[in-house]
This record gives sequence, structure tokens and C-alpha cells, in this order.
Amino acid sequence: MGDRVFNTSYSRQRLLHTGRIFLPRPRPLPILLVTGGGYLGYQHYRWNIPLEDGAPPPVATPTQVALYRSFPTRLLSRAWGRLNDVELPTWLRKPVYSLYIQMFGVNMQEAAVEDLHHYRNLGEFFRRRLKPAVRPVCVSSCLTSPADGRILHFGRVQNSEVEQVKGVTYSLENFLGPQPRPSDDPASSFRDLLLSSPDNDLFHVVVYLAPGDYHCFHSPTDWRVELRRHFPGSLMSVNPGVARLVKELFCLNERVVLTGQWQHGFFSFTAVGATNVGSIKVYFDKELQTNAPHYSKGSFQDRSYVAGGIQELKTAGASEGGVVSVDGAGVALQKGAALGEFNLGSTIVLLFEAPKDFTFNLEPGQRIRVGEGLGGS
Repeated sequence: MGDRVFNTSYSRQRLLHTGRIFLPRPRPLPILLVTGGGYLGYQHYRWNIPLEDGAPPPVATPTQVALYRSFPTRLLSRAWGRLNDVELPTWLRKPVYSLYIQMFGVNMQEAAVEDLHHYRNLGEFFRRRLKPAVRPVCVSSCLTSPADGRILHFGRVQNSEVEQVKGVTYSLENFLGPQPRPSDDPASSFRDLLLSSPDNDLFHVVVYLAPGDYHCFHSPTDWRVELRRHFPGSLMSVNPGVARLVKELFCLNERVVLTGQWQHGFFSFTAVGATNVGSIKVYFDKELQTNAPHYSKGSFQDRSYVAGGIQELKTAGASEGGVVSVDGAGVALQKGAALGEFNLGSTIVLLFEAPKDFTFNLEPGQRIRVGEGLGGS
């Protein structure tokens, strides 16, 4: 009897008396999630309306971006990562993976192991390896695609601003972080700080990896990595629809920037995180930990490969076969060598110095695969 009185009293506390009937007491969190989700859905519909020819793309307002960033995408990405590691029963693997294959157009004939029962969890399936012969590396091009995906944008870097998609830019300095300035020329532009020769220019190319793409990324050229810079940050979606709406999207999201030198001078390779892609793995650097629960806004962590930790890198890189050599000058990588992986689709940004006559053999929106040529001079 006592329990019944308690339950009745408790239930009445959760009701609002309107004079005639009792209504459920409103709960703020579900209301916020429903209204916020509805608003974002409406904005997504508006933003995906086709533009008239020549019309500039609409860009999200700071309030809209702040609302988007307030969603717990980092927490959701960590939860998704844990879900990916849950071992599936053998009988459930084929129907689950088959649904994913159908939704995202995965070509399992290229997989090193085509048997779906082989993959114990979603993470292993997402990071599946390919047959060696299906991704030949172009020998005639000095620069090749680091990943399977779609070319989002490419071209020269103008005035230290980079286009993430046509008409929407981000700051080169915000993206790469501060660089040392020469004492004799403190007024140099950030772009000029990266160039080793006045006969060269700075170029960029962006490759978007969809959820159905091969999730490993490879070295796009023969080069030497000198520094790893990790920027903790948001994990907003990086699909092309969002990239044309959120200015400086690639600067707001978590990313890992590898910088060094190639045959023409400065070279950088950046893996950009996204929603459900908080985990970015670089094979030769076991110290790298992304999507940590806590971080300081605007912070970054550097690790130099030029000095210190050399033995650790030798041990880490040897098992993956991507490292040619490790010495006091950095980590030497070979074109086409396996470099790292995402847990799901995301984005790779290449920024590099090259002669002014360097030309891309690409079209915007073009599908590209690992090892295919990007251009040359």
C-alpha cells in the first residue's frame, strides 16, 4: 500500500494541473533535441537547394555555426568508435555489412578478404585492406592521390587564403598554425614563409572520402616528414554540402598536420576529422591520440621527427611498411606507402610548394583512387 501511495504521489508531481485535466510536465532536454534537430533539418534542406548559375553559395551565419558546434559530436564520435569495436555474432555479420555495402556502394571485390564473416566488428570492416594489384601507383606523376574519394577543390593558394570549395575559403595560417618568421623580414605573408624559392608557388588539393570509400590513406609522393601538429577541435561533417556552408570548416575541425619537405620544397599532408571520425591513426606515430574527452580551445600539440623518439618511430613504422628510413632529418616516406587510416570517411588536404608551371590533371568533383596521378610540372 505504501508503494502505491508513493508511486501515485510521484506521478502527480510530474503532471501539470490545468483546472480540468492533468498534462505531462514538459522536459527541456527532449524539447531542445527535437526543436534543434528540426531546425538543423530545415537549414540542411535550404542549403541543398540548387543554386542559380553564377550565384554565390550561401554561407552559414556565426550563430548557425555555433549552434551546430554545440551538438556533442565529439561524444557521439567516441561512442561510435566504441560501437565499432563491439564483436558481432557470426550470423549477424553478413546482413549488417551487406546493408552497409548496399547503402554506400562498397566494392568488396577489391577487398583483400571478400568473406564478410571474416570481419569481427564494424571497425575491421571499415578499415579493410585491398588486394595489392587494385591500386597501382602512377610512376609518371610526381604527385598521386593519397586516398580514394572525390576531388573537392584544387588550385593555387592566393593571398594566404585557401578555397575549401569554390567561393568559400579558410585562412592558411589558422589551418597550419604559426610558423617561424625571419627576423630580417617580419612583414612577409604567411604564404611566402612557406616558399623556399621565388620561382615556386603554393598549391593545394582536397580529397573527400565518403563512408563507402576505402578508409586508409597513403603517401602521395616521396617526401620527408619533419613535424606532426595535432589540432583538437570540433567534429562537424565535412561532406561537400556542409563544406560550402561553413567558412573555415577545416580550421574548426580536429586535424592532424604532417609537414616536411619534398623535391620542390615545402609539403604538408593534413587528415581532417569529421562526425563519427574522431579517430585518426598515423602508422609510424603510436603516441598520437585524437578525439580526447577534454581539450583547450585553439590549442595544438607538436611532435618533431627531426630529433628525439627516433627508435620508437623505427619500431612503429616497420610493421606497416610505410617508412623508408628514420634518422635525424625526419621520417622518409615512399610514394604510395600506407600512411594511416580513418575510422570512417573524411577529408585529406595537401598543401605543397611546386614550380609555377605545375598543373593539375583533375576536374572538380572527379572520382579519384589511391595512386592515380594528380599533376606535375
